[in-house]
Amino acid sequence: MRIAGITIPDNKQLAYALPLIYGIGMTRAQDILKKAGIEPTRKGSELSSEEEQQIRSLAESFVIEGELRREIGQDIKRLKDIRSARGIRHERGLPVRGQRTKTNSRTRRGNVRKTMTSGRRTLEKT
Repeated sequence: MRIAGITIPDNKQLAYALPLIYGIGMTRAQDILKKAGIEPTRKGSELSSEEEQQIRSLAESFVIEGELRREIGQDIKRLKDIRSARGIRHERGLPVRGQRTKTNSRTRRGNVRKTMTSGRRTLEKT
């Protein structure tokens, strides 16, 4: 089964297969299956073509995949263009949402370990 250009695996339960689509998480997948009247434990291979079509139409009623990625990219570009604090953080590759950067930002700053050096100079005896 294909939804928004993504192939949903036939051997996975639908509740776990639908979140493979960008923009659909566990909660939204369960809501889609509940509206369609399909059990979340059923697998993709067990669906009839009309059930597939029903899931596809419910999933595509949301902003998902390429359209969502494009929308998020435009939002980030807008923040950069207006020179907001969040836009500047995006440009510099730093954490955007107020996280601590002194110790815990290895994924954004790179895995650079800086050693703590003392500011004191050693006095030489003359």
